[in-house]
Amino acid sequence: MVNSIILDKTGTITEGRPQVTDIVPVPGFSRPLRAARMGRDEVLRLSACVERSSEHPLAEAIVKKAAAEGLDLVDVQNFEAIPGQGVRAEIDGREILLGTVVLLGQKSLSISALKEEKEALEAMGKTVVILAVAGEVAGLIAVRDEPKSGAADAVLRLKELGLEVAILSGDNKRTATAVAREMGIERVLAPVLPQDKAAEIKKIQTQGKVVAMVGDGINDAPALAAADIGIAIGTGADVALEASDLTLVAGDLKNIARAVKLSRRTIRKIKQNLFWAFFYNTAAIPLAAVGLLNPMIAAGAMAASSVSVVTNSLLLRRLPLDERPEESEKEKEVKMAIDPVCGMKVKPEAAAATYEYKDKTYYFCALACKEKFEKEPEKFAGAEKGGDEC
Repeated sequence: MVNSIILDKTGTITEGRPQVTDIVPVPGFSRPLRAARMGRDEVLRLSACVERSSEHPLAEAIVKKAAAEGLDLVDVQNFEAIPGQGVRAEIDGREILLGTVVLLGQKSLSISALKEEKEALEAMGKTVVILAVAGEVAGLIAVRDEPKSGAADAVLRLKELGLEVAILSGDNKRTATAVAREMGIERVLAPVLPQDKAAEIKKIQTQGKVVAMVGDGINDAPALAAADIGIAIGTGADVALEASDLTLVAGDLKNIARAVKLSRRTIRKIKQNLFWAFFYNTAAIPLAAVGLLNPMIAAGAMAASSVSVVTNSLLLRRLPLDERPEESEKEKEVKMAIDPVCGMKVKPEAAAATYEYKDKTYYFCALACKEKFEKEPEKFAGAEKGGDEC
């Protein structure tokens, strides 16, 4: 019986439609390929030029942002996608790198000028990619993929069924942890490269767990095949659907809990049916064989066993799959606080930090937000507004 659920992040827990939220150039970035554009615009333009050749969801978000701002994009040469790390290409003979710290580290490039901004953005659940131009770090772009509505509720339902829930992601550990905190997930497996996802599933299985993997992308296919039960999102890649054992046609994560409940009840019905089948036959046939029971009655008992099995099985259709315990209904009524800096909704008990100011407690989704508040409390106090749940 499944006792561990592993959820892929991008496209499974999240919408799979990331959007650019922040563009941070390195102060004094001195090597733009076009002198007419500097700073923020140049970072976005160069990143979009490279990402036009990529099929990654983050690439699409960056290209869309550049198009929306009317930036002039050019073709690149010698494009190369490096799984789990980023992309590289050349523009006018200069090497452009866009990706993770690991990718830049291979070229001995330091991101110390962007470290503080990078960590603050990742603590907000944003994915950060870093741009380097001709051996010089130029800036970073942060992308946010919003969690699916109802994803946190789906995780809660799985926990109520006694299942261990974990998130699996190729993202930075800090980013994945921030998203997991929003979903109420304690275990985070990150960063995990695409080629290592299946090995991560097998590692969990060696701990005695029966694993169900939920994913939607091409990179998830090996993990879906390696898991005891592979569950694919119906809106995902065809290869993921082929590798899975179960497909959530509508992509609603709540259907995972429904599937688990239905499976458990089906097993229970099978056991009940076996009991009734053996009860009638073991009681009636031996008695008829020794002449203690009319053979016609024994034959009737066999027919009755079949009727019992069919009737009991049909009752399965009448069992509701969406009932929730009372404590879960109460949790829906929990009031959310608002982070006064970024406007995100925060569960008070899950807040990353708190701060007392003028006899009022403020809750923050990330330490970076608290630090900004501490510097200018009068600017943010009383400026709370509703936002996305954190």
